[in-house]
Amino acid sequence: MLAWVSQNIANIIIGAVILAVIILIIVSMLRKKKQGKTSCGCGCNDCGMSEICHDKK
Repeated sequence: MLAWVSQNIANIIIGAVILAVIILIIVSMLRKKKQGKTSCGCGCNDCGMSEICHDKK
């Protein structure tokens, strides 16, 4: 087992970094959604899906 880890340490580190980035992206998207912000970064005025994404108040 230890030999396998030492042979694949680069792959393990790269995989851990990619996983951390994905988790940070998801957390950021969830925080923005809680704050009522859009995740696409643009305004919803011209978006055809704005009625689905945001409830009309």
